Amino acid sequence: MSALGPDRIGMIFELTRLVSDAGGNIIESRMTTLGSEFAMLLLVGGNWHALGKVERELEKLQGTADFSIQLHRTDPRPVRSDLMPYSVDIVCLDQTGIVSAVSGFFSARSIDIAECDTHSYAAAHSGAPMFGVRMVVNVPGRIHLGVLREEFMDFCDHLNLDAILEPVKG
Repeated sequence: MSALGPDRIGMIFELTRLVSDAGGNIIESRMTTLGSEFAMLLLVGGNWHALGKVERELEKLQGTADFSIQLHRTDPRPVRSDLMPYSVDIVCLDQTGIVSAVSGFFSARSIDIAECDTHSYAAAHSGAPMFGVRMVVNVPGRIHLGVLREEFMDFCDHLNLDAILEPVKG
């Protein structure tokens, strides 16, 4: 389920209560404010009756709410034991194309990006426009980690990105 609309107090409560009251269970979620909009992604689980009720209630809400809702049924993601999760943290002066370049680096090596969050902010002392990227990437076991780390650091040095690539802990 995805929902997008003007940011306002109570939106999370309204949607999560609807899921809970219908007997659904929120398995995973991502919720954030982007500009003046609020975006929510929920992976909802439950038996067929609960999921049907969630869908019906959301369809009713869709017509009266100030936000848009989309529903899509999905299958569980297959478990892959040959992937190693790594955390990527990047900080740099804000410049066009950072996410595209970094995602292209991983895509060219057939490395899956499982999560990606970005944010812009002003540097503490100078006020310079800064950009941060946090990713979780799934590195196939066939890739030599020392070589990957060296290529990634060279790539980041070339673009003047301050970066860390390390195993996900916990």
